[in-house]
Amino acid sequence: MTKKNTLGPLSFATTAVHAGEFVDPVTRASSPNLVMSATFAPEKLTGFSARDQDESTEGFVYARVGSPTVRQLEEKVAALEGGETALCFASGVGAGHALICGRLSAGDHLLMPESNYVGIAELARDTLPRFGIEASYVDTSDVEAVTAAIRPNTRMLWIESPSNPSMMLSDIAALSALARAKGVRDVVVDSTYCTPLATRPLELGADFVMHSLTKYIGGHGDAMGGCVIGRKADMAALNLEAMVHFGGIMSPFNAWLILRGAATLPLRMAAHEKAALFLAQKLEAHPAVKNVLYPGLPSHPQHDLAKRQMKNFSGMMTFQTHEAGPAIAQRMIDTLEITHYAVSLGHHRSLICWIGTDDIEKSTFRHGPEAAARYRALAGDGVFRLSVGIEDGEDLWADLVRCL
Repeated sequence: MTKKNTLGPLSFATTAVHAGEFVDPVTRASSPNLVMSATFAPEKLTGFSARDQDESTEGFVYARVGSPTVRQLEEKVAALEGGETALCFASGVGAGHALICGRLSAGDHLLMPESNYVGIAELARDTLPRFGIEASYVDTSDVEAVTAAIRPNTRMLWIESPSNPSMMLSDIAALSALARAKGVRDVVVDSTYCTPLATRPLELGADFVMHSLTKYIGGHGDAMGGCVIGRKADMAALNLEAMVHFGGIMSPFNAWLILRGAATLPLRMAAHEKAALFLAQKLEAHPAVKNVLYPGLPSHPQHDLAKRQMKNFSGMMTFQTHEAGPAIAQRMIDTLEITHYAVSLGHHRSLICWIGTDDIEKSTFRHGPEAAARYRALAGDGVFRLSVGIEDGEDLWADLVRCL
C-alpha cells in the first residue's frame, strides 16, 4: 500500500495528494489503479466466511470485505483526519447507518442533535425505534442541555458541526470531555461541512468522525460515498458487521473518482471560503436579506467558537429574506445561470435550495414546542441554503442578486 514515509510529518496539502497512493510495482503507473474485480484469487487456502479471513496476511478475497481501490481511499481519508483507520460506504447515510446500527443495540440510548442532516435525523426518528434503540434530541450547542440529556444507558452522542441546515456549531472538545466524564462510550462527529482541513474531531476527543464523501472531499458532484474514521479495534468489529453483513459497500469506481477529488481538497477549500465570505458579506448588506448565518462572519452567534475550532470557514451558509422564500426560489429556478438550484453541497459548482420551516418540521424534525421555537428563531419561515462553489465571487453575486 502507501510507500513508507521517511521525511517525517507531511503537510496537509502533501498528505491530500499522496496518502493512500503509491507507484504500482508491476506497471509503474503513477496514478491509482481502478480495480473493479469483485473477487480475488488467493495464493493460499483461506476461510470461506469473512470471519475466517485475514486480509493482512491473505490479501484481498472478496470486494464486500475489502477492495484495493477502496482501501486506498480509506487510507487517504484516515491520514487526512489523523485517524488510525477508515471504512468507506456507498453513501454518507450508509456510513451513518453503519456506525449507529453497528455500535448500538436494543436498549441503548442515542443522543442526537435536535436539528441535523435530514437523512440521519429521519433514520433516528423513523427506523431506530423499530429495533429498540431509543433516540432523544438536544440542542448540542448548549453544553448544559447535553449534560441534562445524558442517561445511564446513553451509548452514543452524535454531533454535527456546523449543523445542517441551522449552521449552529457544537463545542466538540467540551462535549467529548463531558461524554467521557458521564460514561458515554462513543462520541461521533459528522464533519461533512467542515472537512478535515477545517476541523479534526479526533484530535478534540471524539471517537469517530464521519463524512459524506459525496460532498467536499469528492468535491465534483459525480460520485456518492461516505466514510467513518476511528480506532483500529473499533473499526475491525464495524467492518465485519457494517460492511460484510449490512453490505453497503462503496463501488471501486466511486472510490477512484473520490481519490482524484480529494487530492485538490486544500486548494478547493481555500476557494470555497474566499467566495463564501465575499457572498456572505454582500448578502448581509443587501436590503432584501433579513439574516445571514455563516461561521466566518462576526455576526454569527458562535463566531468565537468557529475561530477556535475551524481553520477554514467552508462554503456553507444560510440566509433569510424579507420576501417570501418560495417566490424567490422560483425566480432562482427560472433565472440563475451560474449557481444551480439543486440539493446537495460541497461541489465545485455553487448550489442553492429553499428549506421551508413548516415543511422540514413536518417531514423530519417534528420538534416539541421549545425545540421548534429555537429552530424558528434561527430559520424563521425558512432559509436558503447556499453551498458556494469555487467560482469567482463577483460572478456569483451578479447572478444571485438579480433574484433577491
